[in-house]
Amino acid sequence: MITVTEATATAGALKRLSDEGVSIWLDDLSRRRIESGNLTELIATKHVVGVTTNPSIFQAAIGSGEGYEEQLTDLATRGVTVDEAVRMMTTADVRSAADVLRPVYDATGGRDGRVSIEVDPRLAHDTRATVAEAKQLAWLVDRPNVMIKIPATTAGLPAITEVIGLGISVNVTLIFSLERYREVMDAYLAGLEKAAKKGLDLSTIQSVASFFVSRVDSEIDKRLTVLGTDAALALKGKAALANARLAYQAYEEVFAGDRWTALSGAQANKQRPLWASTGVKDPAYKSTLYVDDLVAPGTVNTMPEATLNATAEHGEITGDTVTGGYAQARADLAAVEALGISYDEVVQQLEDEGVAKFEVAWQDLLDAVTKSLNSKGVEGE
Repeated sequence: MITVTEATATAGALKRLSDEGVSIWLDDLSRRRIESGNLTELIATKHVVGVTTNPSIFQAAIGSGEGYEEQLTDLATRGVTVDEAVRMMTTADVRSAADVLRPVYDATGGRDGRVSIEVDPRLAHDTRATVAEAKQLAWLVDRPNVMIKIPATTAGLPAITEVIGLGISVNVTLIFSLERYREVMDAYLAGLEKAAKKGLDLSTIQSVASFFVSRVDSEIDKRLTVLGTDAALALKGKAALANARLAYQAYEEVFAGDRWTALSGAQANKQRPLWASTGVKDPAYKSTLYVDDLVAPGTVNTMPEATLNATAEHGEITGDTVTGGYAQARADLAAVEALGISYDEVVQQLEDEGVAKFEVAWQDLLDAVTKSLNSKGVEGE
C-alpha cells in the first residue's frame, strides 16, 4: 500500500498533467482491483478520475477467475447462458466502479468520474443491434456515470447518433483516422440535435472520442523498418503523435463552428478527445511518450497501470505539447506518404484489426466462462 506521503512524492507529474487540463483515466478494471481498495487508492493518490474497459481487459480479469467464483456459482445454479453470465459479471464490475467514482462524478459536474463498458464486439457492423445493446447495457449498469463504448465503424456512426439522441453518454472507440474522427464528431453533434428535439437535458450527456495512438506507430514503424533507408528510419516514432495532434486540431475546428455554438447555448458538452492505446509498444521509446507528448487542455488520457506508474515516476510534463505542432505533424505524415506508405490503407487495417482483436478476446472470455459454468455442473450454452 502506497502512503499518501510517498504518493505526493511520486505523483508530481500526474498532478501537473491534471493541472494542464488532461483527465487521467485508468485503462483497466477487475473485481480484485475494486474490492481490494486499489481503485480508491489510485483516485486518492494518482489523480485517476475515470476508468475504461474493453473486451481484452475483461477477458484478462474474468478469465483468471479471481474474485468471480461466488457469482459464477450463483449463475451456474440459475442455469443462465454464457452470454448472460458474462454480461452479469462485467456490468457488476462496472456498476461497482461507477459507485467508487461517484464522488468524482459529482465534484466535476459529470465531466469525469466515468466508467466505460463496450457493446459486444461481434455487433460492430450491425447498427440496430449496437443500439439495442447500448440501451441494454445502460439499463443493466443503471448508473448516471456509465459510458457505453461504441466502435467507430461505418455501422457504428449512426448508432452513436441514435444512442446520444436517447440521452445515453457514449465513449466512441477504435478511432484511427482523421477522416473517421470527423465523422464521429458529426455523429455526436447529430445525436445532440436529436436529443434537443426531444427536449432532453443536453448538459447530462457526455462523450469522449477514443483516438488510438501507439498502434499507428507499431504499423507504420514496421513498414518504415522494411524500407530501411535513412529517411525512412528517421520517421519512426513520429506518425502516431502527428496523427493525434492533427486530430486535436480537427476537434478545435469542429467545436468552434456555428453548429456547435447553437448546441453550446443549450448547455451541451464538447466531445473530448481521449488518447487511447497509450502504452508504448516499442521498448526503444520512452515509456511515457504518448503521455508527455500529447498534453492539451480538454483531453483525456486513458493509461494502463504500467504507463500510469511510469508517468508518476519519470513523466516529463512541460505544458501543452500539441497545439503548436500542427505544421510539423502534417509534414511528418506527408513524409511517410511520400515513401509509399498509404495512410488510408494503414488506418483501415488498424480499424479492422482492432475489431477482430476484441472479437477474439470476447470469444476467449465466453470460452473461459463456459468452462467455469460447466465445471459447476451446468451447461453454458
